[in-house]
Amino acid sequence: MTVTHDDKALRQFHVRLVVVVGLVLLCFAFLLSRFVWLQIIQYEYYQTRAEDNRISLVPITPSRGLIVDRNNLQLANNYSAYTLEITPSQVKSLERTIDDLATVVDIQPKDRKRFKKMLEESKNFESLPIRSRLTDEEVAKFVAQRYRFSGVDVKARLFRHYPKGAFASSTLGYIGRITDRDLDKIEAVDQEANYRGTDYFGKTGLEQHYEFELHGTTGFEQVEVDSGGRAVRTLARTAPVSGNNLTLTLDAELQRIAEQAFGDRKGALVAIEPSTGGVLALVSMPNYDPNSFVDGIDAQSWKMLNESADKPMVNRALNGAYPPGSTFKPFMALAALTYGKRTPHQAIFDPGFYAFGNHTFRDDKKGGHGTVDMYKSIVESCDTYYYMLANDLGIDNIARFMAEFGLGNFTGIDIEGESKGILPSTEWKKKRFKTPAQQKWYAGETISIGIGQGYNAYTPIQLAQAVATLANNGVMFRPHLVKFITDSRTGARKLIEPQPLKKIDLNPEHIAVIKQAMIGVNKEGTGARAFANAEYVSAGKTGTAQVFSLKGADYKHHAIKQELRDHALFIAFAPADAPKIALAVLVENGGFGAQAAAPIARQIFDYYLLGKRPKAPAAVDEAAVERDDE
Repeated sequence: MTVTHDDKALRQFHVRLVVVVGLVLLCFAFLLSRFVWLQIIQYEYYQTRAEDNRISLVPITPSRGLIVDRNNLQLANNYSAYTLEITPSQVKSLERTIDDLATVVDIQPKDRKRFKKMLEESKNFESLPIRSRLTDEEVAKFVAQRYRFSGVDVKARLFRHYPKGAFASSTLGYIGRITDRDLDKIEAVDQEANYRGTDYFGKTGLEQHYEFELHGTTGFEQVEVDSGGRAVRTLARTAPVSGNNLTLTLDAELQRIAEQAFGDRKGALVAIEPSTGGVLALVSMPNYDPNSFVDGIDAQSWKMLNESADKPMVNRALNGAYPPGSTFKPFMALAALTYGKRTPHQAIFDPGFYAFGNHTFRDDKKGGHGTVDMYKSIVESCDTYYYMLANDLGIDNIARFMAEFGLGNFTGIDIEGESKGILPSTEWKKKRFKTPAQQKWYAGETISIGIGQGYNAYTPIQLAQAVATLANNGVMFRPHLVKFITDSRTGARKLIEPQPLKKIDLNPEHIAVIKQAMIGVNKEGTGARAFANAEYVSAGKTGTAQVFSLKGADYKHHAIKQELRDHALFIAFAPADAPKIALAVLVENGGFGAQAAAPIARQIFDYYLLGKRPKAPAAVDEAAVERDDE
């Protein structure tokens, strides 16, 4: 049978048709399988993706916890204000957008600088404030023009506020925008989710130490958004939980009086309740206004604070390490009694100097104090007595005893950045220096240690803890600023229990000897002028710490540059028989402790024990002396 051309063409057509139909069926099968995969197998996944395009999960920042003093006076709170914010990832041209915004609301050059700095430190998708604290009129103007600004919106934010300004700034600290270092801290405690939407973090002081107590729990809103990313309606809401509140041991009025007492002088003061370790006042002067940091401090102001010769950003009470001067002597005398190197009535003759080796150590009084027992050595602050005593005790015995009182070690107070100070010993010197000659402890170095000079360097908080421990008969507490933490949900109070750190093994009779001598200081000794006619009995010890070596010359206070003058110190407690308050005062370059530091302590005691409020800073008593300047 002959196959015609038409038959061949028809057969080819059938083959092609079968192939086409096969391909169509194959495609249909693929589409069907894809449909099954998307609509059945992967239904939940793609439904969630679709919802994400329509629904946004918005974090709600919690209100930061309050900080109040022991009498419930607010020292740190919050207020709500509007901010104008830009999300860089949603803006084509930042500069042009900011220029256009400036025609609607007032945007100053400092606002631009602050925004640029925040932009450098933040993620591209985060909204950043270009203006804070907008007025109602400014908000209304922007809302009317909102359609022009993609990626720009007005938001209501909570701002930290310190109602008393610079008051207790070194204690309270401040908050600032979250940095990479802060993020590391957040990640270390697995709090990343809780800090979504949070812009601020505690930087110093109590704000830093109790950050995770104060922050609270972040809430969330499920909101439906339009194509422009703006919220249309709220679908669900989980309310945030406010941060916990801190109630301090601090007495705000006592703190105010203490700060006022310094006037324009630099220095520090720490007042402690001996029976609990609660800090009643913690002063570092000069101070600064923490409100400056809430919106982000401008570069010029930051530079002024950091480069100021007065160093207002340094917490002198915790970070400043100073020679204790003669405030060291009561502890030296107690060490002598404890180690059996002296008895209370054992006396030495003071000719006005102490010769040791090839060096003569001068006494504070020309011609000397004559016959001196332990009581007189403290009351009149006789250097020669302690030169001899230091030699008899030896440096390692001195170091061992002083360590018991916390000198040269961290107190553990609930503020970060505390300095350790220096408690010299043979072991310390070996670690401190590199060469064998430098590492060797020389006997002559021990002599100056006895009067609180030499390598000695302690912080005011350490001196306050030490004198509080002495006042409390050897029972030591950890200094702390927070009395209790109040749970914002339940109102339950978590007490910061004043648990003693330890009880130093001391003979009560020895303590009584030292206390009696310190009472004598304020009755008839170097502190008598400051505490004349006091309606209570107090115990104290003045101190003067050299800033530079006199090299045998006489000290002439007014003939020396301000920055080279001696530091004035004073430690004390009152009432002497049942101490309610113990303190350490330091006035930088203030001269004698009796002149500058003791009058400050008098104002503190008068208010705390008698309720007397001074009308002016503590006056310097030019007539008070601790050494013979003739």
